[in-house]
Amino acid sequence: MLLDVGDRVLQEVKNILVPKLVYNRSDEVGIVLFGTKENCDKLAKELEDYEHVTVAVVHDIKVVDEGTSQVLQNLPVGSVHGDFLHAIVVSLNMVIGKCGNTKGKRRLCLITCAQYPLRDPPEGTKDKVARITNMMKTHDIKMECIVFREPGVHHNSVMEENHCLLNQFRNRSAAKVVQVDSPTSLLGALKTRNVLPVTVFRGDLEVSPNFKIKVWVYKKTAEEKFPTLKKYSDKAPPSDKFASHEVKVDYEYKSVVEPDKVVPPDQRIKGYLYGPQVVPISSAEWEAVKFKPEKGVKLLGFTDRSSISRHHFMKDVCLFIPEPGNTKATLAVSAVARAMHQMNKVAIVRCVWRQGQGSVALGVLTPNISSVNNVQDSFYFNVLPFAEDIREFQFRSLSSLPSSSQPTEEQQEAADNLVKMLDLAPPGREVLKPEFTPNPMLERFYSYLDLKAKQPDANVPPLERCLRRITEPDPDVIDQQTPLIQNLGKAFELKENPKKKKARTQERLAYVDAGDQAKSEAETSAEKDGVLEALYPPSENAGQIRDLNPVQDFEAMLAKRSSSTWVQKAIEEMQKYTAALLENSREGDNYQKALECFAALRKACIIEQEPEEFNQFLTKTYERLKVM
Repeated sequence: MLLDVGDRVLQEVKNILVPKLVYNRSDEVGIVLFGTKENCDKLAKELEDYEHVTVAVVHDIKVVDEGTSQVLQNLPVGSVHGDFLHAIVVSLNMVIGKCGNTKGKRRLCLITCAQYPLRDPPEGTKDKVARITNMMKTHDIKMECIVFREPGVHHNSVMEENHCLLNQFRNRSAAKVVQVDSPTSLLGALKTRNVLPVTVFRGDLEVSPNFKIKVWVYKKTAEEKFPTLKKYSDKAPPSDKFASHEVKVDYEYKSVVEPDKVVPPDQRIKGYLYGPQVVPISSAEWEAVKFKPEKGVKLLGFTDRSSISRHHFMKDVCLFIPEPGNTKATLAVSAVARAMHQMNKVAIVRCVWRQGQGSVALGVLTPNISSVNNVQDSFYFNVLPFAEDIREFQFRSLSSLPSSSQPTEEQQEAADNLVKMLDLAPPGREVLKPEFTPNPMLERFYSYLDLKAKQPDANVPPLERCLRRITEPDPDVIDQQTPLIQNLGKAFELKENPKKKKARTQERLAYVDAGDQAKSEAETSAEKDGVLEALYPPSENAGQIRDLNPVQDFEAMLAKRSSSTWVQKAIEEMQKYTAALLENSREGDNYQKALECFAALRKACIIEQEPEEFNQFLTKTYERLKVM
């Protein structure tokens, strides 16, 4: 790890850097500081040019221990301008001397502000970069460079030269360069581990039976899981140095008829609840009825990009790339992707990633057009929900409320300004970028775990400042927008909401509009019972829609709910009754009653979350009457 101690941001994140240094218990880390007056004595003896280089090796490459934590806790404040190029040379010398030709992952992590001039002239640095990258490739060493620049800092010629120099490492495929502007994004950019990409699918993207493209599919994003914690047993004697302290759990299955008898595995079978009954299904029967689709990715069709809502995207994002080394596949993917981008289209595909996979993924392919010459065009894949996965909730419009309950222009403007204030992507700058924002739960867990290992009785420390910027509102934004928050409070008058009496079951199920007058609180219980008896007929009559009060009969059927299919039965009965009214109407004498039935049916379908029932019935009625 190469740290520019002249960068003050390191002082803010040094307390939680230790958990970021190690992922496996065998990981080895070395720490090199530049921007100090100290120098590397060992390299100065080997090379004359490095006699006056201000680079200090404060931690040799070894397994992370208590000494590593102390080094980071006691980082000095930089006193001279740091030269990151010399720091890279010193670090390479350390890694090569430590690892030699042994196998393993070797990585340099450079954190710098890159705003000070280098010791060597610009003409000589380009050749030095070439030699350094060749050495890195020879020993299979990768580098990650994180450049910290505060927002609003004026870029001068020195910064531009340093930026071009770091980009040379990236262009030679030896380094990854990212730029951050806050301690929080610095912590997010510092990755604990590099996850090697593993293909989810290798095979054909079937556009048609005669047109297939060889593609590879990788995971673009994945959920960061909380670490699995194992149970620890303290029953072993302290003197036993070879105790594993593991906790093993064994399960025994016993018969209800004979509680003392253990049932062996060959006499057990899985059972599934079906109502009050348990249906036994053997593994052979389950295997026979299991859905076994064929492996493959098939294109179903194209649609406009605007017809796919982003909030419908599910699960992780995958990346479709052409098969490496296949020129025809690269041209085909590029041609299809650019045509889709030009026509503003997306593709709907059906995916089965593995042979024998029990589930089918239906998703959308979005073209990803590359702006870099040596990077191929590709597709992003997002899983789409099936109809059963979507829950549509109907909300009444504010315009349907009485004028006394509608917001004024002043209230609406105050609410709009509050929403705009909370925008995380204002013009010109995005706050809390996902790729540079760490998971605060995991960071806090690992930080406290490190503290607990050193101090078993330690309490949970306060949240670090760089993590509070994720979990709490930005104080700078709140201070700037204080007038908007005050205007919102002034625009709305708050009143105490009196505690209401708990509604009875039949009252909660009554299908009345929100604008209808509520029953007077002064009504006696006898009067309420009389009203309920009038609204809901006896149970022997609930189930029929009669001509006298069809709407009330319909509401009584909905309120009965004697079975799970009763609501569907009530809706079907109301549809039949309304259709009969229209068909048997003479000169429109039944139109008013039919209109009331339509209104009651629409209201019930909204409450019961059955909008399709009403929409389909209304469409069929319109088509039938149009023909007549």
